[in-house]
Amino acid sequence: MLIRFHLRIGLTFGELDAIPATTDSARIKQPKMPAERKPMRYAHPDGYTDVCFDENGRFIVTGGSDGDIRIWENLDDDDPKSINVGEKVYSLALRNGMLVTTVSNNVVQVHSFPEGSPDGILTRFTAEANHVVFNKAGTSVAAGSSDFMVKIIETKDNSQQKTIRGHEGPILSVAFDPKDLFLASSSCDGSVCVWKIADQTLVASWPLLTKFNEVSRATSLCRLEWQPRIGKFLAVPVEKVVKLFERDTWENTDNLSDDSILMPLSVTTWSPCGGYVAAGSIDGSMVVWNVETRKCVGSFKHEKAYRICAMAWHPSKGNIAYTDAEGNLGLLEGVLANAGSKELASHSTAATLDDLFDEEDGDLSTKGMNLSPPSSIRHPLMGEDDDDGEDDDVMGIVNRSRHNRAIEDDNSHDIGSPTHLDKLDDDDDDNGQASSARAAPVIAAYSGPVPTPQQKPFQPCSTPSHLLHRFMVWNSTGIIRCYSDEQDNAVDVEFHDTSVHHAIHLSNILNHTMADLSQEAVLLACVKTDELPSTLQCIHFNSRDTNKEWMVDMPNDECIEAICLGQGWAAVSTNAQIVRIFSIGGVQKELFSLMGPVVSMTGHGEQLLISYHRGTGFDGDQCLGVQLMELGRRNRQIVQGAPLPLNKRSYLMWQGFSAEGTPAFADSDGIVRMLNRSLGNTWIPISNTRDHCKGNSDYYWVVGIHENPQQLRCIPCKGSRFPPTLPRPTVTILPLKLPYCQTSSEKGQMEEQYWRSVLFHNHFDYLAENNYEFDETAKHQALKEQQELLMKMFALSCKVEREFRCEELSEFMTQNVLNLAIKYASRSKRLTLAQRLSNVAQEKAAALLTIQDEDDDFQAEPKAGYRRPVAKWNSPHVQPATESCVGKEDGSEEGVQNCEKENGNNELDPEEAPCAKRRLNPFNKDHISTEIITPKSVTLTNSMLARSNPFKVTSGGISPALAGGQARNTNILDSMTKIGKKSSNNNSQSANNEKSLVLKPLVSKSKAKQTQATLFQSTIPKSSSKTVEGKAIEARPIQSIIPDNKNTENKKPKTGFQLWLEESREDIVAESPDLTEEEIIKEGMNRFRILSSEERKAWTERAKRSGNINNILDAEDVQKRKRVEELCENDAENKKGNSEEPESLTKKQKQEHVSTTSKLAAFAFKKD
Repeated sequence: MLIRFHLRIGLTFGELDAIPATTDSARIKQPKMPAERKPMRYAHPDGYTDVCFDENGRFIVTGGSDGDIRIWENLDDDDPKSINVGEKVYSLALRNGMLVTTVSNNVVQVHSFPEGSPDGILTRFTAEANHVVFNKAGTSVAAGSSDFMVKIIETKDNSQQKTIRGHEGPILSVAFDPKDLFLASSSCDGSVCVWKIADQTLVASWPLLTKFNEVSRATSLCRLEWQPRIGKFLAVPVEKVVKLFERDTWENTDNLSDDSILMPLSVTTWSPCGGYVAAGSIDGSMVVWNVETRKCVGSFKHEKAYRICAMAWHPSKGNIAYTDAEGNLGLLEGVLANAGSKELASHSTAATLDDLFDEEDGDLSTKGMNLSPPSSIRHPLMGEDDDDGEDDDVMGIVNRSRHNRAIEDDNSHDIGSPTHLDKLDDDDDDNGQASSARAAPVIAAYSGPVPTPQQKPFQPCSTPSHLLHRFMVWNSTGIIRCYSDEQDNAVDVEFHDTSVHHAIHLSNILNHTMADLSQEAVLLACVKTDELPSTLQCIHFNSRDTNKEWMVDMPNDECIEAICLGQGWAAVSTNAQIVRIFSIGGVQKELFSLMGPVVSMTGHGEQLLISYHRGTGFDGDQCLGVQLMELGRRNRQIVQGAPLPLNKRSYLMWQGFSAEGTPAFADSDGIVRMLNRSLGNTWIPISNTRDHCKGNSDYYWVVGIHENPQQLRCIPCKGSRFPPTLPRPTVTILPLKLPYCQTSSEKGQMEEQYWRSVLFHNHFDYLAENNYEFDETAKHQALKEQQELLMKMFALSCKVEREFRCEELSEFMTQNVLNLAIKYASRSKRLTLAQRLSNVAQEKAAALLTIQDEDDDFQAEPKAGYRRPVAKWNSPHVQPATESCVGKEDGSEEGVQNCEKENGNNELDPEEAPCAKRRLNPFNKDHISTEIITPKSVTLTNSMLARSNPFKVTSGGISPALAGGQARNTNILDSMTKIGKKSSNNNSQSANNEKSLVLKPLVSKSKAKQTQATLFQSTIPKSSSKTVEGKAIEARPIQSIIPDNKNTENKKPKTGFQLWLEESREDIVAESPDLTEEEIIKEGMNRFRILSSEERKAWTERAKRSGNINNILDAEDVQKRKRVEELCENDAENKKGNSEEPESLTKKQKQEHVSTTSKLAAFAFKKD
């Protein structure tokens, strides 16, 4: 109050310094905080970049090598105003609304500020002008050029010029004396000179710098500067120190240095109060000194050690803006926090009282959601009017707090920063007494969580509405641009596929600010004005009549905030928190209320996704909710009121659907999330666009997502969050990656790939459920990819001896791949694991049998109702295996593909129908996919869920739980002899042409492969009345034929090429390890043809001789197989004996156990 009173009666700044310490200003506690270096952002292309503040400190002005002048409201401004002044900007200066620049055509020109309109040329040089400055009053401009001359020009009359000659090299920098008596200059000739302005005579000169021929080759720019107000010292950067030359005596009174300076200094600048000097070096070091104490008060380092080109102090705060040689802009905040604000305020260059005591919009609002600490330099003072009382003081705090958190941009998604309230004492005493007992009550500041301003509504894939040229929408259908300038106010619609519709040009008479585009229509909307209501306009270009356009006016008290299009419908959300649904032809349909103000809306097909404010966020966080609905034939709500997960202190940047119809969104931190329908409609992060940005100020503007192929379509934006309309932006494809742990390891990579594949192929189930068309081949290919990854993880777990992990992986395997896992485990000599996996296979088979029984019951009694089991997210996939699938070798690619093709047929023969029953969806018109996904926990009984002891000796009896099928506790290897003749023939063919999904740990002979392929075939329990014993007896005569057939095939002698290939295979593989089996054979044939005729004959004769030996070996194999048959017959007799003589059960169990071991010894581990 006392400070305000003295200012009102006209006291000067100097007199304010003499105010006694008992005043209120002395009792205001100044918070002390360390200086903060803000992350740098892109401003201009690489090259020299200049920077300065305007007189009020509201804007940061930069100029760079692209010839543009950019006006930034703050460091977080994503949409700075740009003014092109030439091809390249060498220097700039700003004073009294005049922006003076030196550009590449050797001129010094003037533009109005901040409009940027040209205002003439001040002077010309014969070479480029390297530096330009204003004098204190702003009436004169000094510029130095590479033609060795310095010119002083009057701004009101550029004909009044003074030229200073005397340097013998290009001018590096110039500086005006605050009293307009002297001018200092530095040059590439190595000298620093002081000139008298009146007669352009040399006053003093010092040879301080290294000599160079060109400015571009100079080590230091030597940006010298006079001390403000009094001009007592001239600061000159020389090597690693700042030399201070005293006025009049021109002696070097002192040097400012610091141990942190390792490279030569290039730039110096004085604080507005004249008490501090800041300097920047060529390696990015920045140091601030107190001139009175000659001590360093702060040192900083460039984050990438780039050369500092320019530095500028804020006119009233302790902030320093700086630029580097790569075109980046940075800011140091709170540099003079410890010095207090009294000194700065006493020497401030602010022109008005509001500049001193009232906060400006540009000072208090920053873009983004980051919370800003309270200003350490200036504080709002309460109690300006003594008659207002305490109520006005409180209201002033509330109003000022709201003002601090204002959102400046209507549609740039940039939200103001809430600031903490300052703790101020109000001791205003009407009687003039300073007694503490009668002191006015102190207004305490709120120290709890600060409410976050709510994000304003926006259209996805649109740029801010205040831009003259902007994108109204960019999606998979096309692009809508809006041009609103003096020449034209129009909307252009462009389609990616011109076969959908030709381009459309519309006059934007109603000033539409929102738009959406689909395959059917263009939807436009405008906000409410004083004259016109908020209007919705739709152009239905697929209409069958001539009237393709319709318009609807909203009620007078409603204003449209968000719009979207779907398949056959349009949706509008207003500020009354009402969502209105229209048909694509203009018929009003349903409407409903939202639970909070809308943020954004998106449509895809029959789905409508709405995000809204479900509450007030705190400390920079947004509190958003999401609502997902289906507006098709069955109107239903999928997600209602669920929180939208955003990163801390971030806000919603984009929301939409993938091309396949899965909801997704992105926040301001670059995290893209997608809805996981299989995990209870949760959100899972799928990409981080910030990982692909090269700089801190670079961003990616999301325009779409594809699940198949897995792509994130974005537009890279350098130095901004959104792209310009011209030139046309280029869409970039970013990969998708789930944030799993240890993705650098092989295990982590495969886990991430598997679950990413599962996530991005969940849409097949959604499309099938809603009767949409989809690619069956793509679904089967995705399933095959997932099973291959599971098999690779299984092999890796076996390699590191993680058998329990192998069992866990088997829960996700299909029947065919599970058989392959059993085969791999047996070849790896892990019998215990093979036994456990066989139990898992039996459980899957039992689950499939239960599903088939339920389907039979449902088809027999359709009126009884349909009970659908509850699906769980972690349920394993159970795949039905038909006889034709079991007949093929498990695990081979050919077998898996053939199984998929055979199971994919909708029309089955009557003989194949019993073993190929599928669970049909009664709500789906078409047949469902052959891969049935059913929760194991629903279909299995408690006895089935119990794991068996692999070391327990069990009987061959039939379990009551699996009547008509295999015994629950018997080894699956015991029942693998019951095969048909047709399946055995197919088995031997597939064994000869085997292509396994993984590398086999053990290599065996071809005959052993054939035998083992027969061994590991499992039959699926069928719902028939025949018993297992009956099937075994019926299959016995067929099995006796198999060895004879194989022996007949093996009696054929090998050719000479086959023998040569067996010996040369290792050489071929060593030379080309990536060749497949077919490629190895082709390469061997080419090499065999090159051999001479004598060598080929020798190999042929050798093959004939080896044929006789093979016949003898085959005879021995026949005898061994006969012994195995006898063992199998004994096994069957033992089983029969068990049913007739229960008292001999223990003895038969031991015999059966011996039978299993003998099979493994005879077939699985046969050696040469």
